[in-house]
Amino acid sequence: MGKLAATEVLAGAEGAGARRVVDGLSDALKLELVTSPMRKRIIDGMLEVVGGGGYEAASVQAVLDHTGVYRQAFYDNFRDKDDCYLQAYDVGVTRIQALAAAAATRESDWRGRLRAGLGAALGYLEVEPDVGRALVVEVHASGPEALSKRGEAIRRFTDFVELGRLETDQEEAPSVTAEAIVSGIHAVVHSRLSSRRDELRSLLPEFMYFAVLPYFGTEAASAEMAAARA
Repeated sequence: MGKLAATEVLAGAEGAGARRVVDGLSDALKLELVTSPMRKRIIDGMLEVVGGGGYEAASVQAVLDHTGVYRQAFYDNFRDKDDCYLQAYDVGVTRIQALAAAAATRESDWRGRLRAGLGAALGYLEVEPDVGRALVVEVHASGPEALSKRGEAIRRFTDFVELGRLETDQEEAPSVTAEAIVSGIHAVVHSRLSSRRDELRSLLPEFMYFAVLPYFGTEAASAEMAAARA
């Protein structure tokens, strides 16, 4: 995956919002590519430890115990727990974006790309719920820098959802439509992960209904819900 593949996800789209999605994904993919095997092992361990027991309870020692790496290896790569988590957050979000983008490239229109990309993201979080909790739930406990990173990730998703406006012939949807759709999806996923109800892929039909409804109307939203169930 590279910048070309990310651009294809947004084929035909115009404007600063689309460019921010592409550039953000490209930068995130570069981050993933420079992760060494040892660094990846520690990052994966940090996400699993944080997702399994919470950010406050996580410690460098817990990550070492979980991964079996030496303390010096940790400090050769990260300053401390906070630094490790922030970098792990970037890598974790990168993986989800890459999966979503790869799935979306097989579709030709916004609705298909959203269905494929969101389905891939939900499928990953369902298979890796501890990683999901580390990225979605425990980010609040990490502090303002992590929350800023979360805000950027949400803005990229919002920018993509906003592209639905370019393909609709319905009356203009309210300006906050994309923000409301993404906030709603995030809130439901957060709730399911925090309560350890990890069957997330099954949410796709309802998510697609509410994402498509304001841009394309009831008939199209019902068709998307059926397509997502197929």
